[in-house]
Amino acid sequence: LRGFRVEPGEVEAVLAKHPDVAQAAVLVREDQPGAKQLVAYVVGAAGENVLREFLARSLPDYLVPSVFVALDRLPVSANGKLDRRALPAPRAAETGHVEPRTETERALAGIWAEVLGADRVGTQDSFFALGGDSLRSLHISAKASALFDVRLTPADVLAARTVAALAETVEDLVLSELERLAAELES
Repeated sequence: LRGFRVEPGEVEAVLAKHPDVAQAAVLVREDQPGAKQLVAYVVGAAGENVLREFLARSLPDYLVPSVFVALDRLPVSANGKLDRRALPAPRAAETGHVEPRTETERALAGIWAEVLGADRVGTQDSFFALGGDSLRSLHISAKASALFDVRLTPADVLAARTVAALAETVEDLVLSELERLAAELES
């Protein structure tokens, strides 16, 4: 997956250690040609952000799934084994699409759509649910840095997780740069 050897069983084993995970299955999916992603299917009460942080403490970034799908139970075949082919394709969060409100949000949503191959991106859509990963965060940070003339890092993109949060980060960086330039002019 993106040049890394991925062992889904390794990720499953770490997920199984979380106290709120009853069952887990992890696999590499390619639902869109050329867009492979690591997907975790989880039965239990733990939420996506909790699981993502839990895995990040034990695994390298490339082994943390892009998408987490909550299920009531994992599908099994007639002989009682996990039926990986019956696992559903992941869908974007069903929290409802929220259109960008500001010019910064619109510009960032456009960059995300381009880099992530999405038809549309709302302000509350999860970067990871859209297939985001560390490599794509690098592309997004480079494009946004050039557009807004700020120094946005891939870590900023990964930490923000939504267009709305990243827009706040960009606006803070722009404001800091303007304040720095104003201070230079005064001296």
